[in-house]
Amino acid sequence: MNQMSTRSTWMFLPVGYLITVAIETPVLLIGLSPRHSLRRKLAASLWLNACSYPVVILALPSLFAGSPNWVYIAVAETFAPVAECLLFLAAFYDRSGLGRRTMWRDVGAITAANLSSFLIGEGLISAGLFTRFS
Repeated sequence: MNQMSTRSTWMFLPVGYLITVAIETPVLLIGLSPRHSLRRKLAASLWLNACSYPVVILALPSLFAGSPNWVYIAVAETFAPVAECLLFLAAFYDRSGLGRRTMWRDVGAITAANLSSFLIGEGLISAGLFTRFS
């Protein structure tokens, strides 16, 4: 397994964050329900990734060092959408909105955005453009 040094990971953090936002923002703009303004959708993309990306890139690789790569991927790619969905729901939904169709659409959009960035990231790693962090 090819690991990046801690220094390299910290240096890549802002670049990776911007790449992730660039991939996920269009998915969120299209996928989040119309009850959210364009401004909220854009802010959500920046904010949600700012909350989850450092954990996925900095914290989880350290926690799972020595584990098979699939373990890190499974945890990271479960953590990110679950955490982002919970943050989004806490910020933009009250009890009356929970369980409604718009909530499920938003959860689906956030999950699809994360899946998109994961798959594109895997493609970039396979192409040799980036190194895995775990």
